[in-house]
Amino acid sequence: MQQLISQLGIDWRLLLSQAVNFLLLLIILRIFVYKPLLKLMHDRQSRIDEGLVKAKEADERLHEVDIIGKGKIKDAEHQALNIIKITEKKAQALETELLTEVKRKEAEAMRDSEAALRAKEDDSRRAMEKEAANLVRQAIIKTVKLSPEQIDDTLIARAVEEVKQSK
Repeated sequence: MQQLISQLGIDWRLLLSQAVNFLLLLIILRIFVYKPLLKLMHDRQSRIDEGLVKAKEADERLHEVDIIGKGKIKDAEHQALNIIKITEKKAQALETELLTEVKRKEAEAMRDSEAALRAKEDDSRRAMEKEAANLVRQAIIKTVKLSPEQIDDTLIARAVEEVKQSK
């Protein structure tokens, strides 16, 4: 074995010193590089996991906010429909009130027109009665000028009858 090692050109002192150097380098690297690197990787993994948890929470909150927003939109639409219904009812009540007012004014105008028409009829009747009285007076004057034989009682009765019918 010794011969094999010497044929390979391996010096055991050099090999031992290199093994010690390697162990020292391994210990130094483990203490100053490997542990901080592991800690850094562990911290980074913790931050990534924390970020994922927060992203999941944010998604859940966003979903909740979306549900709340949709609910508020439905409530707002419901309130808008209620306002529209109330406005329509008020408009119908106002329309009914206005129609009633128009009908009342129309009836009042009809009464005024009827009263004016009656007044005109009364004025016309009075004017006709005056005209008839004048005609009868003129007829009597003419008949008085005539002789009494020419006056016929039936003519007088007919004239009086015509005056009555004209009223």
